[in-house]
Amino acid sequence: MTLLITSFAAVISTVIWYVSDKARKLNTGVLCCSYWGASLMWFVDSVFEYAELKSEFFVFNGQEMLNDSFLGLSVVALALIVWVVIMLIKDPDRVLKSVFK
Repeated sequence: MTLLITSFAAVISTVIWYVSDKARKLNTGVLCCSYWGASLMWFVDSVFEYAELKSEFFVFNGQEMLNDSFLGLSVVALALIVWVVIMLIKDPDRVLKSVFK
């Protein structure tokens, strides 16, 4: 589930980054890199887990799937928080500068 969630987030953020000039100005590339990095990490984890468990890898446990889902959503949320902090620091549209004048 973590691989699936972060892969969807990576694809969505990449499409947004590619289609919108404003999105590129707002540093959505940071989100793309974060999500693709997480997807790659969990892909490698899945490959090694499959090599270890073989056919048991495909036996689904409800509790493990729920935990993996929460972990995947937590990673997506953490990347969004990091992106917002970067946006607040860089302030590309000078919004904070105009507010605190």
